[in-house]
Amino acid sequence: MPTAVRDQRLLGYLGLFSSMGTLVCCALPSLLVLFGLGGAVASTMASAPWLAALSRHKAWLFAGSALLIAGNVYYVYRLAPRLAVARGACPPGEADACAVTSRFSRAMLWVSVSVYAIGFTVAYVLPLVLERIDG
Repeated sequence: MPTAVRDQRLLGYLGLFSSMGTLVCCALPSLLVLFGLGGAVASTMASAPWLAALSRHKAWLFAGSALLIAGNVYYVYRLAPRLAVARGACPPGEADACAVTSRFSRAMLWVSVSVYAIGFTVAYVLPLVLERIDG
């Protein structure tokens, strides 16, 4: 596997992993409590106590995830096309392989952005909305 393809996939996986981390640590527990499933959150925290440490540092987790995703956006849309041309990574006979890799990376990127947006909304925006409704 060429280095550019491996780097592109690695950055995509890191972005997806970090955005899933924000969802699991901070958004999912809030959403479960909102739906009245506090017992599920309590049992999850009892079986995976490391989630509490993550949620204490959710600002850093969200910031790190945002940086990884922003780096992935830059890489997928700006850097990877230039590198493919400069290195000759996509010879004319193998253009399909590069197109598949590019589609895969873009799909993974937008899944990461979507998961991050859901997590950010539930962790930061939803509490403000609910507080305003109650107040």
